[in-house]
Amino acid sequence: MQKTTNYRQMEEITEEDYKKFVSQKKEIIQNDGDKKYKIRIGEKRTINELQPKNFNPETTTVWSFPNRGNWATHKGDFRGNFAPQIPRNLIIKYSKIGETVLDQMCGSGTTLVECKLLGRNGIGVDINYEHIILTRDRLSFNLDSQNTDNKTLQKTFVGDARNLNLIQNESIDLIVTHPPYANIIPYSKDEVNGDLSKIGNVRQYLEEMKVVATECFRVLKPNRYCCIMVGDTRKKGYYVPIAFEVMQVFLNTGFLLKEDVIKHQWHCKSTKYWLEKSIQHNFLLIMHEHIFVFSKPKRKENLGFFC
Repeated sequence: MQKTTNYRQMEEITEEDYKKFVSQKKEIIQNDGDKKYKIRIGEKRTINELQPKNFNPETTTVWSFPNRGNWATHKGDFRGNFAPQIPRNLIIKYSKIGETVLDQMCGSGTTLVECKLLGRNGIGVDINYEHIILTRDRLSFNLDSQNTDNKTLQKTFVGDARNLNLIQNESIDLIVTHPPYANIIPYSKDEVNGDLSKIGNVRQYLEEMKVVATECFRVLKPNRYCCIMVGDTRKKGYYVPIAFEVMQVFLNTGFLLKEDVIKHQWHCKSTKYWLEKSIQHNFLLIMHEHIFVFSKPKRKENLGFFC
């Protein structure tokens, strides 16, 4: 395990913790800058479909999901969470039933819901306690009792992606995560210390992402994959390629780049506002993100082809 650092250590949040929370409170609060959104939890729900209809795995490096998946407990009410088609594709392609998938910035739990549906064990970590409660809420559904292949363990922790102290070295089969893009969507204010989404300085953000990448490399098994979705922004009229900067951070840590997937953005809440601004100030709207699939090299792998 990793040595103790100044970053918050992991603390497990169990199903019992979730039940205690919802017995006293039926909502969590999501911050979006100065705005706050209430998301209801602990309510009875009707699930019409546990699995997507007519799902076909992606086969190219351009992905587009105009119709966000809403099977099982997936919802689009958590600002900034990725469409469930993304972790589904990555989990199916890069892991096997019974293996362990990590999402150390799990938000509303999209990756873990897919782990449960696809027969993978999941570990979800988030620095915001209420996000973990929401993740546990989204995991509160029953699978077909006759399907014994999908019996899994979904564990959730409050913690910092820079200090995965309860996860052993080289114990994870796949990482699928969606970090904040600096402070484009600030998920908390002063109440959550260490939140990466509060860092507006891109250089400082990248310094912290170096620590995230180092922890990814430590916990991932050799010859397995780490998948990161990240996007770009503009500052003072100029394009800031956060995604490529993050890519370089992971490459410098020792990962190899297996795939760079371009993901088309849909249904952005701020699109109308920025459309008007783009016409007024003559710039193009950013309508894509990157999904980087990194490989951790095999032990003693010959990397001479990079020289």
